[in-house]
Amino acid sequence: MEPSESQLCLSWSNSAWIPVLNQQNVLEYFSQKSNPFYDRTCNNEIIKMQRLDSSHLMKMTGTEYMLMHVQDPILYVIRKAYRQSRDKVTPLAYYYILGGVVYQCPDLQAVINSRILSTLHLLNSSFDEAISYSRYTPGRGYHWECHKGEKEKVKKEKVHEEYSELQYKRMDIILSELIKQFPVRAVASKEGGQPVDGRTVSESPAVKSEPLKRTNSAGTTDTKRKRIQ
Repeated sequence: MEPSESQLCLSWSNSAWIPVLNQQNVLEYFSQKSNPFYDRTCNNEIIKMQRLDSSHLMKMTGTEYMLMHVQDPILYVIRKAYRQSRDKVTPLAYYYILGGVVYQCPDLQAVINSRILSTLHLLNSSFDEAISYSRYTPGRGYHWECHKGEKEKVKKEKVHEEYSELQYKRMDIILSELIKQFPVRAVASKEGGQPVDGRTVSESPAVKSEPLKRTNSAGTTDTKRKRIQ
């Protein structure tokens, strides 16, 4: 019999009984009216009203509670079962009393379902965490960010790695800087002295000459100019 989820989430205790709880009175403690795990239509309640010994349970059919394991004074395990005959008993549920608090033991199916749900939850959380570190920028494409504690530090130090020059500077500014660094030189044509690119250029520098002095036979000095190519 599969335990209901409401019972698996329940616990019950009676503080007045905890100091005196032992192997002899643990079933009486479990059969308290305020205990939600106790079925008052069971055979234990019938022999209790008739003041019979617990050995009469073996001769009856129906639902019964039996103490299965004892570890005084901490742990007690009680089985709820349906008795069809003296030798044929079908377990329905198990309850354990730990430190005076009663809990219902989950069955194997409930344990497996709980573990699978916990695993799926952790996997989904891991994927969500991984997706939160995934980023896309035009300069770098898809990439992974670091942990949260280092986000701001890396963002300030590596801003130029996330974006290219063309993304955070205008093209005209880049061109103007290139022109300043590498000015265009105008080349004049051979005819008319007009520049090839349309810009005005200065004329060719004048031919420099220096006087060449020579003394003749009359003692006078003749001055001639020597053309320097």
